[in-house]
Amino acid sequence: MRRFPEGFRWGTATAAHQVEGNNVNNDWWEWEHREGTVCVEPSGDACDQYHRYPEDLRLLGALGFDNYRFSVEWSRIEPEEGAFSKAALDHYRRVCAECLANDLEPVVTFHHFTTPRWAANDGGWHDARIVDRFARFCERTVEHLGDLIGRACTINEPNVVAYIGYQVGAFPPGILDADLWRASYENMIAAHRRSYEVLKAGRGEFPVGLTLSMSDYQPVPADDEKAIATRDTIRYFAEDVFLESCRGDDFIGVQTYSRTRVGPDGQLGPEEGVPVLVMGYEYYPESLAATIRRAWEVTEHVPVLVTENGIGTDDDEQRRRYVERALHGVLDCLDEGIEVLGYTYWSLLDNFEWAFGYGPRFGLVEVDRRTQERRVKPSAYWLSSVVRANALSDGSPG
Repeated sequence: MRRFPEGFRWGTATAAHQVEGNNVNNDWWEWEHREGTVCVEPSGDACDQYHRYPEDLRLLGALGFDNYRFSVEWSRIEPEEGAFSKAALDHYRRVCAECLANDLEPVVTFHHFTTPRWAANDGGWHDARIVDRFARFCERTVEHLGDLIGRACTINEPNVVAYIGYQVGAFPPGILDADLWRASYENMIAAHRRSYEVLKAGRGEFPVGLTLSMSDYQPVPADDEKAIATRDTIRYFAEDVFLESCRGDDFIGVQTYSRTRVGPDGQLGPEEGVPVLVMGYEYYPESLAATIRRAWEVTEHVPVLVTENGIGTDDDEQRRRYVERALHGVLDCLDEGIEVLGYTYWSLLDNFEWAFGYGPRFGLVEVDRRTQERRVKPSAYWLSSVVRANALSDGSPG
């Protein structure tokens, strides 16, 4: 057996808009229903976790996990600028308390892709006022919840929000503008820094960090100088500007699913013969170890927490093989002396995957779209056995 260190953390993750249902007051709800977007379907009731969270947390605790990463929905807590809902804050306090009742550390994300309509329609993330607005939201929320929080993530994948929203057009606001993209980058970095200080100064004592979408960027050919230079430029603006801003934080959240192949003239598609998943990227579990090493290096040794890793597939045995190979990579990183704090599988439930709708199935737990019934998949029981043993079979991963 290959053993993980004592105290290694094991969790799963979700995001409010993807599981709660009926978050009607944020930019994503409006985006899903706007004519002409690439969204294949609206989120609707999602997994109804806003009401069913006790059932989900009992299930997660019974599987032996020790933490649950979820997000608080800004648009519920501050439905209009400066108007805070005590009822919504009380709801998330109950979620935190229910986590603790099931021996789960609450890992709270303060922004996971969704922004209140009032803020999105009044400048959004390309307007510098968002920094003060987000800091105020964090300040009010941590005052209400902070004593129950085990770990906090400020902003989830700011690089994705900015790039897909302003360069691709598949996320709100869907404005293709390079200047606004750069402004949103600057504002998200500033918002992370401000919210980090706000959360550290607020109620409770807990580690704080940012979570970043990362890919294993590989030059093709591997020794081609122009391909390497192109890779380095793309990777710098995609990841490094954020990693550099996190130096000195309590942890960096690494979120990885695949690799990105880069030729001399830009990004390449999947390699011939490598399986391609429903999200359009390659089956490449080795990417996790590569991005852990990269985050450790660029942040100058900020402890790494894997805050998302998983696979969208209808083949549950493929899910098990993917996670097994990814976890062997984590163990390799630990053997190299990298401080990896834990592993968080994305996601607990089959949920709403943004513009892709309900097609990609990342969950350890299946959700019946008609009845909301939960069914634990075999991969969940396998991962539960790894969690309970805090160890992985040293046989060759599938």
